[in-house]
Amino acid sequence: MKQICCIVLFFLTFAEGYAQNFADYFQDKTLRVDYIFTGNAKQQAIYLDELSQLPSWAGRQHHLSELPLEGNGQIIVKDLATKQCIYKTSFSSLFQEWLTTDEAKETAKGFENTFLLPYPKQAVEVEITLYSPRRELMASYKHIVRPNDILIHKRGVSHITPHRYMLQSGNEKNCIDVAILAEGYTEKEMELFYQDAQNACESLFSHEPFRSMKDKFNIIAVASPSTDSGVSVPHENQWKQTAVHSHFDTFYSDRYLTTSRVKSIHNALSGIPYEHIIILANTDVYGGGGIYNSYTLTTAHHPMFKPVVVHEFGHSFAGLADEYFYEDDTMTDTYPLDIEPWEQNISTRVNFASKWENMLPASTPIPTPTAEKKKYPVGVYEGAGYSAKGIYRPAYDCRMKTNGYPEFCPVCQRAIRRIIEFYIP
Repeated sequence: MKQICCIVLFFLTFAEGYAQNFADYFQDKTLRVDYIFTGNAKQQAIYLDELSQLPSWAGRQHHLSELPLEGNGQIIVKDLATKQCIYKTSFSSLFQEWLTTDEAKETAKGFENTFLLPYPKQAVEVEITLYSPRRELMASYKHIVRPNDILIHKRGVSHITPHRYMLQSGNEKNCIDVAILAEGYTEKEMELFYQDAQNACESLFSHEPFRSMKDKFNIIAVASPSTDSGVSVPHENQWKQTAVHSHFDTFYSDRYLTTSRVKSIHNALSGIPYEHIIILANTDVYGGGGIYNSYTLTTAHHPMFKPVVVHEFGHSFAGLADEYFYEDDTMTDTYPLDIEPWEQNISTRVNFASKWENMLPASTPIPTPTAEKKKYPVGVYEGAGYSAKGIYRPAYDCRMKTNGYPEFCPVCQRAIRRIIEFYIP
């Protein structure tokens, strides 16, 4: 009986995911939706900022009503007339990270967030939802988008930022389009940026499964100019005028380099086909960050640039979690120990069957002793997701654990491959 139910569920999921014909519901354009996420640790809200139309759609035209990953937030698009789900996507946000800080207990803030959706032919209802680490509903907002609304901005038809293809494997409909954006490069430094973008590209495709699936990607280097060279470093009282207003000291952490000015990122990319974003910062100071389905931001001139940009892209593109931990830390704010994380490369073992259990040899000890790391390239090693206890990683070492390790572990490779296969036709 259980087997029959599983089969029925599979076919229902299959039917929901594949019954949608893109051309029935969407135009070959992008609906850019800008939101403001607001609140504090106790209460959150979502507000619509503005809508924009971009001249083409570079995202997927299949798996329309399926999620690539669960994420910390989701967007569901429904046809207004029939209430049928016609598109879904998921994401994480800097705002949700901030909610775990001490500052969020004392004050309220607003954060920009921008998402790309296929442009509807008819009126749609868009619902965006934020979830806590415990999968609890934090905030939800619904609004109607009418495609003929005269106040939807037209962007990307002129004043397009100069750009070059680092890799062009096909058109945007058949490939995953990754934009590499310049941050802290002046007009005179753009050849340096293009070289840095090439280095990032080469580093990414030196890692499996990106290497063997290179022909599924387009990489576009976008030369967004900054007035000043370098990026802002608040703890040194350095504030610069740069393309996307990035700075170190995010959440008062010295090396955490991010930007909350998300609209400036997307403004610089208007008119260029893109789905995923890597931002290169023109500095030799170590730092960066990666937010799932938002952006990767990393420094381009630190000696560890090449492994770091790949690590951070593991976050933003594939939704991989950090596998490192702190010996004295048993934190549970990020990953409650009684909840299975949605990230595919860590587990609390609450629902280990949904993770890499099927990749373990039958004799694998759980937890796997580190002394047997050579015997078990894939195991269940305790310590991950910043916590030394209660959270497990699939390999002793991995690109998502240390910069010095040369590759993604087998579980991370599988997770990345699944994401690539989800996006491509």
